[in-house]
Amino acid sequence: MASKHRYIVLAVLGIAAASGAAWWLQRPAQAPRAEPAAAAGATSPAGGSNSGGAAGASRGGQPGGPARPVAVETVPVRQMALRDDAEAVGSLKSRQSVVLRPEVSGRITQLNFRDGERVRKGQLLVQFDDQLQRAQIQQSKAEMSIAQANHKRNQELVAQGFISQRSVDESAANLEVAQAKLALAQATAARLKIVAPFDGVAGIRGANVGDYLKDGADIVNVEDLDTLYVDFRLPERLQAKVRRGQTAQVSFDALPGVIYPALVQAINPQIDADGRSIAVRGCIDNRRLQLRPGMFARVTAVFAERDAALVIPEEAVVPDGVSPYVFRIVEGKEPGTRVARRTPVTLGARVPGLVEVVSGLAVGDTVVSAGQQRLQRDGTQVRVVDLAANAGAAGAAQRGAGKGPAAAASAAASGAPTPADRASAERGAPVAPADVAAPGPARADAAGNSTPAGARNASKAATLVAALPGASPCQSGPVAPR
Repeated sequence: MASKHRYIVLAVLGIAAASGAAWWLQRPAQAPRAEPAAAAGATSPAGGSNSGGAAGASRGGQPGGPARPVAVETVPVRQMALRDDAEAVGSLKSRQSVVLRPEVSGRITQLNFRDGERVRKGQLLVQFDDQLQRAQIQQSKAEMSIAQANHKRNQELVAQGFISQRSVDESAANLEVAQAKLALAQATAARLKIVAPFDGVAGIRGANVGDYLKDGADIVNVEDLDTLYVDFRLPERLQAKVRRGQTAQVSFDALPGVIYPALVQAINPQIDADGRSIAVRGCIDNRRLQLRPGMFARVTAVFAERDAALVIPEEAVVPDGVSPYVFRIVEGKEPGTRVARRTPVTLGARVPGLVEVVSGLAVGDTVVSAGQQRLQRDGTQVRVVDLAANAGAAGAAQRGAGKGPAAAASAAASGAPTPADRASAERGAPVAPADVAAPGPARADAAGNSTPAGARNASKAATLVAALPGASPCQSGPVAPR
């Protein structure tokens, strides 16, 4: 029993000794302690500063050593065509549309139009049975003729003194009653005739000759297709931008590749309380008769166009409440040095990755796009790092590594893209400016975000419909009341 305990104690001691030996062999080697003065400016073999150098740089001119420039990335302020607009969806409506209905009951005796045919204002379209009304008109005319004769005779007799003036007054009243009966009979007969209220196109009729219709029954619709309205809604925050007379571009899913211009004619003065939107109506010249009422429309309301708008990347803007700012690179006091100056800016429209600068910067200025968090104060000395050039040189060196020094030098000088460069770009590595396509004019949707013109029509080219000769119906003003 004692020997068993002795074996257990020996085993535990052996395990402890083996663990200590393993720890001793695998412990990290301690670096030699450097002198304070040398440690402040020492660098690592890879070219980066150690903790002492970083501390000296952060002290910025204190006895630990001189301040080192902060490495930042920069981009120039550039110009591009920018369009301030908003996208919305809407539907088409006829400028004039009516459904013909009879005012009195009756039987149809004539239909003087064909389905889908053009009709003219005042053209007789539907005739109801009016035999009774025509007989009433003949009766009223006869009564009026007798009343006129009696009144004329009484006027002659009163002049000779044979009758009193009272008889003349009664005959005059009887004549007026006869005239009123004739007018009533004629008005009743006129209601049995339905005419076109304006020039347009007749729809598909819902009645035939011989049908007996009650008053208010639908017969046919007439549409004025020469001019169409497009009704759409915009967010209430855009009410200060939209104005009468502005131009909107309208595209249709039913007519791909075609864009119609629309003239903003009316803006609803009341904002919809449910959707917090404002209703807008545009006018479209449809004398080609390609569009139909009820079509789904995609509207782009154009508020302003600028050919030389100043833009910078979004990452260059430092948000600070309602007062954003950027760090602009300027020349330092010492020759060959550059410093970062905090510059407040006013921002405008946005495009994917870019933002318009309305004020605060000029063409040719350079702003910091990365590294703003290391700029602790205004006027910090900076060192510009060109990551795109470094990536191109590194890729060229890798391409020429397998072909000898001469091939590596030529590859680095040419900077031609290779599959390795493209793979790096797909992983998120920066690419040379020549590989980036220049964005075109941009536009904003109904939420206020802009999209580049090249992206929205990349799959198919849209053609703006040319204006027809002559005065546009949209410029003729409002329709006169009927």
